[in-house]
Amino acid sequence: MEISLPKDIQAGLDAARVESLRKASKLRIDVNGTQYPVLRFWKTGFAMDIEIAPKLRGLVDMYDGSIHLFQCLIVAAEEEGGEMQFEFKRATKVAQKPALDFVRAADAPVALIAMDTPT
Repeated sequence: MEISLPKDIQAGLDAARVESLRKASKLRIDVNGTQYPVLRFWKTGFAMDIEIAPKLRGLVDMYDGSIHLFQCLIVAAEEEGGEMQFEFKRATKVAQKPALDFVRAADAPVALIAMDTPT
């Protein structure tokens, strides 16, 4: 059984849901130095408030607070319930340390301690 609500009530419910998501989320995207809040995030994309979502396409950086999570290539997918949904063409996880170009042994020392030499 499907319940149909009047358009003004549905719009009010959508606005309340978007406001609740906006307050709870710390996710944001950065586009050329301009930051926009992200309402929801899932494996293949994310959603933003339709009123503040710019017409995005291309390379963006996604942050959780101050932590850089992903560098993403995105396209706008669809508008639904007061949200603009974007899909990832590519989402590359950002590493916290540089990549190694060799295999590090599990039992390798973490540092080298030099012995003091008498002068």
